[in-house]
Amino acid sequence: MALGMIFLPLLLAGVAALIPSNRLRPWVLPFAGIIHLAMFVCVVTVPGLADWSLFQGEGALLGLDPAGTVILGLVSGLFALASIYSVGYLGHRQDRPNRVFIAGLLAFLGFASVVPWSRHLGLAWVAIEATTLSMAPLIYFNHSKRSIEATWKYLLVGSVGIALALLGTFFIAYSSLSAGLPASMDIDTLSVNAALLSKPWLHAAFILALIGYGTKMGLAPMHTWKPDAYGEAPGVVGAIFAGGVTSIAFLAFLRFYVIVGRAGEASFASRLLLPMGLLSMAVAGVFMIGQRDFKRMLAYSSVEHMGILMIGLGVGGPALFGTMLHVVTNGATKGVLFLSAGNIHRAYASKSTDRVRGALRRLPLSASFFLAAFFAITGSPPFGPFVSEFSIISAAFGTGHYLGAALFLLFLLVVFVGMGRTVLTVLQGRVPVQETAPADAAYRDDFLTVAPVAILMSVVLLLGLWIPAPLGELLNNAAHLIGGAA
Repeated sequence: MALGMIFLPLLLAGVAALIPSNRLRPWVLPFAGIIHLAMFVCVVTVPGLADWSLFQGEGALLGLDPAGTVILGLVSGLFALASIYSVGYLGHRQDRPNRVFIAGLLAFLGFASVVPWSRHLGLAWVAIEATTLSMAPLIYFNHSKRSIEATWKYLLVGSVGIALALLGTFFIAYSSLSAGLPASMDIDTLSVNAALLSKPWLHAAFILALIGYGTKMGLAPMHTWKPDAYGEAPGVVGAIFAGGVTSIAFLAFLRFYVIVGRAGEASFASRLLLPMGLLSMAVAGVFMIGQRDFKRMLAYSSVEHMGILMIGLGVGGPALFGTMLHVVTNGATKGVLFLSAGNIHRAYASKSTDRVRGALRRLPLSASFFLAAFFAITGSPPFGPFVSEFSIISAAFGTGHYLGAALFLLFLLVVFVGMGRTVLTVLQGRVPVQETAPADAAYRDDFLTVAPVAILMSVVLLLGLWIPAPLGELLNNAAHLIGGAA
């Protein structure tokens, strides 16, 4: 099943590239997304399918643990809904060839599926580097000067980060060799032998992984590529970035966190992660104040929530359940925000609050979901992010991290005020008809571009009111796996 989830999207990427019709080609996306999601459902419901499936036993390359299952489910579900949205979106963008766009999205799904399945740090690194290359052309879809600048910035900054992550991967293998053990990048072997690893090399590996994969996640101060890339890419690409790319990068870093914790160095990790997480929240809050580009605003929101994940890991213990839940709730909410923002952007042909006003009148459905998702992503009840953030804050207070918890609440307030000002400016008031581009004046919400947003918003609300027992058990298992590191 692992090989099917990895190679089917890659095969269909090749098929899509060969289809001559610009109008028919987008339908390959939901076909791939729905089959991929069905495969995931089979993996979690049929016993044995998540076991090591290639080179069984010690040194297995592929296998799915609870943390990987959470991330794989998020990526698969988000992609399935985004692929349906893409059909509607590309139907409005017949002015652009979509061959590279569709092939890139499908390639991303295949490479992203490798990371949760991988039991080898080197293989996970290769897959993440492949997602970097597959996503880069999608940023340039609009073929503007700013989009090409954003693409190069993403490639250059991301390449530096991923190179540092590779160096960290080599260092953790050398920490085993330095301790007199065989050099290994196998996750399970390193976890079993964690207490024997050379501490200086292990510390260096962790720091490099934090900087490297933190760059891919968009943690401050390594976030400089994110506002440009998210701002210039189509909304559906922003949703995949914010809910998919960042999540697999977080999972790759999580592997290092677990090994360091099992080596008895959880306090060392905490001293790095808490300040890094708080810094990301602070930077995001500052840049949201007075932000006029509502898609760049969403990029800074992503910077904030990557910081929240780092705070959850830094607190450890009782915060780990909330941390894994927050991966899911943030990913789903970001899907709502970016997809609805894409609809608003299309209707107004602008991302600036100077031109975008009265969206509730112009696009009542998309604007309503955008407003609801704003309250959700800022931690308001009764939505999923409120539950996950409350779990992390409660754990921070309960474990004596009083200053960190207080700053967490302060930065949440700053983000709420800064983000709220931009969101309300977009949604309220009258539509500036004289500013609307004639080519886009007829754009309205339609089923394909609204239904996926509605489903994602329902998930966000559901997770705030009730966590299904299978998901709760999976999150508990993932927290327990990580908790061995705390």
